Parts: sequence; C-alpha cells; structure tokens
Amino acid sequence: MPQAWKPTPFVKLSILIHALAVVAWLLAPGWWLWALGAVVINQILLTVAGLLPRTTLLGPNLNRLPAAAVQRREIALTIDDGPDPLVTPRVLDLLDAAGAKASFFCIGRYADQYPALCQEIVVRGHSVENHGDSHSWIFALFGMGRMRADISAAQEKLGKITGRPPQFFRPTAGLRNPLLDPVLSRLGLKLASWTRRPYDTSEGDPQVVYDRLVVNLAAGDILLLHDGHAAPTADGEPVILVVLPRLLQLFAERRLIPVTLSAALK
Repeated sequence: MPQAWKPTPFVKLSILIHALAVVAWLLAPGWWLWALGAVVINQILLTVAGLLPRTTLLGPNLNRLPAAAVQRREIALTIDDGPDPLVTPRVLDLLDAAGAKASFFCIGRYADQYPALCQEIVVRGHSVENHGDSHSWIFALFGMGRMRADISAAQEKLGKITGRPPQFFRPTAGLRNPLLDPVLSRLGLKLASWTRRPYDTSEGDPQVVYDRLVVNLAAGDILLLHDGHAAPTADGEPVILVVLPRLLQLFAERRLIPVTLSAALK
C-alpha cells in the first residue's frame, strides 16, 4: 500500500539548507559563497550517507529484526541476485533439508528468464523480494523517474510471476540516494539491508565468508548471501553452496530459527 513520505530529520535539514541557499542567492547576494559552501558540504554528507547501506539517515532501513523476532530467536537469511538456474535450486534443497526459510531478493530481468524458478521459491515457503529490474551498478545515480520505473518494473514482474507482490526492496550493493525513500513510500515497499555481509561475490574462500557471517552472530541478525553472481571457490563451486550447510548447522546448534523478513515482522 502506498504510504505518505515522511522525511528523516537529516533529510529535512538538507531541504532547509537548500531552501535557505536559494533565499540567500536571491535576497542576500553577499552571502552566496557561504550558501554555496553549505550546499556543497550537505551534498557531500548526502553522498556519504548513500554509500552506507545500513544507515537510516536517508529513511527507514531494516538492518536488524525487531525485538519480537529476537525474543523468538529468529534470524533472517537474505539471498540476492537470483534467480540462477544452476545455483538457486541447490540452495532451495539445502534450505529444505534444514527446515529453514529465506528471503530471495530477485532481479526482475532474471525472473523474466526463469519464472518457474521464482515460483518454486514461493512454493517452498520462502519469499521473493525486489532487487530492481536492471540491477544497475549506477542505480544510486538514478533520478526519481528512472528509479521508480526500474523498481516498478521488477515489482510488476515478480508479483505477476509469484502471485505475491514483494514487500521489501534492496538496491544494488545497498547503495542509494535521497530520492529512494519517497519512491519506496509511494510504491508501498520497505527498504531492507543487513546486519552483516561477507562480500561473497568477490570472496571465494568459504572460511572467510563463513567467518564474516558468524562473528557475533545472534538472534535478530539479517545475513546477506548471493545465489546469483556468487564467487567460485578454488574448486569452482559457488561459495554459497559450501558455506550455507555450515551456516544452517550453526543455526541449529544455537537454536536460531531462519525465517523470511515478512514473517519476522509479524
């Protein structure tokens, strides 16, 4: 459901700085250098915030599960960049064997190519979420119109394929700009990031990936892995397929319950 956009205090301050700069330019020309400096500094801060995937400065951002989920000892596995016809089915089998649920952030154009695989994700009790249509590496540079078109295209495709419109969105690499929050509000989507990520699209050492995920592991964590674009191990195996069984075993030992993001928010 579309929601009214509520800018954060940081975004409100940024809007005020830009408005005052315009006023200074028009009514107090002697202050234009100060106004320009304030705008430049603010733009730098906005850019830095957009490069921090877990920050809430630019808008609501689910980077950890709520307290109720923590009390239930829930944890969230989020799996990005699929569906991948060679990797995703094997990931689903591993999750089934452990009785674990996950949230798959799927790319719209890949879902178009492998619709049955997206449907299989949902049939097996997982959720399909929105990872954009193009998965463009310059997504954070998109204007509002292009951003909305890209997210909307994926939302329409994924909803039509699975029969369940996604509830969450995650931008490419988690990078964004201040225009994303009002777009998501209008589309009725929630931004979701993670508690930690192992950089498993570039790191193929299973031990390194595993260690990055389990350091200080606790109920309420949101973990990021990739079925699409997963780095290969030294043996050529997608690293997620080596790490995931160990990770699921650790969850069982610590009595952590892997659930979808939507289930964790109930």
